[in-house]
Amino acid sequence: MMYKVAKPSQYLAITGTGIEDIKLAKKAWLIPGQSCTVFDLSPVNYTFEVQAMSAEKLPFVLPAVFTIGPRSEDMESLLKYAKLISPRDKLSNHVNELVQGIIEGETRVLAASMTMEDIFKGTKEFKQEVFGKVQLELDQFGLLIYNANVKQLVDVSGHEYFSYLGQKTQHEAANQAKVDVAEAKMKGAIGAKAREGQTLQNAAKIDAETKIISTQRQGQGMKEEIKVRTEVKVFENARDAEVAEANAELAKKKATWAKGSKMAEVEAAKAVSLREAELQKDLKAELLSKASVQYKTKVQEANWELYNKQKKAEAELFQKQKQAEAQKALADAEFYACQQTADGDLYAKKKEAEGLMALAQAQALYLRSLLDALSGNYTALRDYLMINGGMFQEIANINANGIQGLQPKISVWTNGGVMDSVWKEEELVIWL
Repeated sequence: MMYKVAKPSQYLAITGTGIEDIKLAKKAWLIPGQSCTVFDLSPVNYTFEVQAMSAEKLPFVLPAVFTIGPRSEDMESLLKYAKLISPRDKLSNHVNELVQGIIEGETRVLAASMTMEDIFKGTKEFKQEVFGKVQLELDQFGLLIYNANVKQLVDVSGHEYFSYLGQKTQHEAANQAKVDVAEAKMKGAIGAKAREGQTLQNAAKIDAETKIISTQRQGQGMKEEIKVRTEVKVFENARDAEVAEANAELAKKKATWAKGSKMAEVEAAKAVSLREAELQKDLKAELLSKASVQYKTKVQEANWELYNKQKKAEAELFQKQKQAEAQKALADAEFYACQQTADGDLYAKKKEAEGLMALAQAQALYLRSLLDALSGNYTALRDYLMINGGMFQEIANINANGIQGLQPKISVWTNGGVMDSVWKEEELVIWL
């Protein structure tokens, strides 16, 4: 047995007898059949220069320094890291290539979806996006980004985008400086002119104020004169108003008296109208009662007439339904008769076809038997059939009728030989 103790920044990864997978501990007794590997938890700096390409196919270099180490507070992550690093150490090319591959892959994928302008303007957001995606991939190996520093983007040789961008910024700053100088000169000239104009304005203002004071003095005298005239006019108007008020009071009293007289006449006329309205109301009530009785009578008559029409329509509909059912039954009977006739015709034609087929089969069997009896001699079979069918007699009759009254030369050929020849005016050749 052996007793192992890890340093403060280390862990023991123990495997072997009695352990299913891996056991992590700071100190432990090792029994026979167990092995122990010590791994360090301190983070390591990884320096990379990632070559990526933007959405416009512009290449650039992204220098970056990542401080990466295992997640010391999470035991599951430590198990993942122990499996990753064992039996290698944390400075081996295995871990370095793994981390570099993840960083380069995620950086290139993200850069390919952004324009160079977006990457340059949103450098902070771009870095955060890269860190987030890299951390997501490192989680499966139990690694954590403790710190990350992305330096300024660098041009690739032959693609000096950032250099040209810097020159553009310098030229823009120089042009802006020229504009500022010209604007300062413009403000100086405008200020001088403004001072001159302000002097002229002040002088004109003083002249105007002098004229205003003089006019005010003249107006004051005129105002006193107008005031006296106004007071006299007000007194005269007051006297006229008192006279008008007396006249208005008299007219008001006359109007009140006329109104009283008119109201009495209106009330009398209104009383007459009310009485006439009551009489008309009674008359309308009587007429409405008569109209209601007549309406009910008409409604009952209309309902009775409607009932009669409905019953009549139902009777006609019932009769038509019965007629339709009778016609349907007749049509079914006719259809059945036609179907039976068609089935009989079909059966007769089927039997006729079967008879023809049997006859054809018998003839074929007959011809096959004759051909076998003649040892397969098709010519002899043909001659036999022609003789047996009376074809030669029919040909002779046709030829005799055709040469009737003539004296032809008749030649009879059998199997290519001439049996008899007689020279006449006409010639008839018979092939046998």
